[in-house]
Amino acid sequence: MKLPRDLSGAALAKLLCKHFGYHQVNQEGSHMILQTDVPRSHRLSVPAHPVLRPGTLNAILRAVAEAKTVAKEDILRNL
Repeated sequence: MKLPRDLSGAALAKLLCKHFGYHQVNQEGSHMILQTDVPRSHRLSVPAHPVLRPGTLNAILRAVAEAKTVAKEDILRNL
């Protein structure tokens, strides 16, 4: 499945909070720090940029997929 090219960091953070149980715990400069405790504790930094680069988005999605034990394609369907 192809990655979206127009997704902002804020939109990605909102979707991760809504669908995957993350919540924002801090913001340091232009990076939002998200955290979840289910199924295990995982912290994630999401840049609050207007448009995320494809490599950055891919790395974030891969980290979420590993922490939540779901396929990356399942996360992309929710975007």
